[in-house]
Amino acid sequence: MATVELRGIRKSFGDVNVIADVDLRIEDGEFVVFVGPSGCGKSTLLRMIAGLEEANAGDILIDGARMNDVPSSKRGIAMVFQSYALYPNMTLYENMAFGLKLANKPKAEIDAAVMQAAKTLHIDHLLDRKPKALSGGQRQRVAIGRAITRKPRVFLFDEPLSNLDAALRSKMRVEFSRLHDELKTTMVYVTHDQIEAITLADRIVVLSQGRIEQIGSPLALYHHPANIFVAGFIGSPRMNFIDGVLSSAGESSEIRLDGGDVIHVDIDTRSAAAGDKITLGIRPEHVALPACETNIINARTTLLEPMGDSTIVYLEATGAAEGLTVRAGPDFRIRKGEQATLSLPEQYCHLFDQHGKSFPRARTT
Repeated sequence: MATVELRGIRKSFGDVNVIADVDLRIEDGEFVVFVGPSGCGKSTLLRMIAGLEEANAGDILIDGARMNDVPSSKRGIAMVFQSYALYPNMTLYENMAFGLKLANKPKAEIDAAVMQAAKTLHIDHLLDRKPKALSGGQRQRVAIGRAITRKPRVFLFDEPLSNLDAALRSKMRVEFSRLHDELKTTMVYVTHDQIEAITLADRIVVLSQGRIEQIGSPLALYHHPANIFVAGFIGSPRMNFIDGVLSSAGESSEIRLDGGDVIHVDIDTRSAAAGDKITLGIRPEHVALPACETNIINARTTLLEPMGDSTIVYLEATGAAEGLTVRAGPDFRIRKGEQATLSLPEQYCHLFDQHGKSFPRARTT
């Protein structure tokens, strides 16, 4: 196990800056997930830790030792890629043993390492098969097993589940959590799927345009997003946003939405002033439909998606440029085109200033 530290990391390809002044410390044995939209720099950051890309500035440290000039093979890391990168002419055993053979390890040591990894991943009964005879999930387990046999200080995973179907991704997420609990090794995992990030991570690093937007536990990012980008990226369906202005600013606030509705929230806006433009955010699962007695707004239904355990309702409302999404009960009934009355419970509302920064809550709720 090992700590990983990034200090002032920058990376550009020609005139294109992809990583800008990233500072991050990953603790010994921690499972950290880099998440963000395509092109945000998450895979580039992982490849720099691995030694597959050079940083233009800054330092990369593993257990306090500077790694910038250390070859990838000497960093004590193992990397699992999106593509399984298995040798098709080799059996599973041979694929998992290949790295150890190149390192001239004794046969008894290779056998023991491969069998232990195979048992951990529940593929010990498949060792005589070749990759073409395996499912996608089994192939990914072989790629992980090949990494395990090297007994690395740090595991690096670059979108390892993106080639799998939805049901298998869900199953493999459980396997990754179990694997981390068993190995207790530092793991850094890259994904564009925020569901993977929330379910796997001890801490999530949210990236956008090569910069860290927020670092925190999944629940911290869900309940206390630092800005409108994080609020919209973490959570599925994404958070709703409605434009408005502050009618009054203080330890609790009153907002007049663009549609004319007045909303009261227990949020501290003393850093702003009455008349300032703001954005109100609330998650689909927190909107009350049918409405309660306070913070009521009206919207028009555009689409319903029955999900079995719930119904996802899509609506149009003034000030909500991208529309509203509500997770209602499974028995909720409304027709497309009908008006709906919603409530926005104040304890679940978020406010963001003109620059997208979140206002703090007035008190813990």
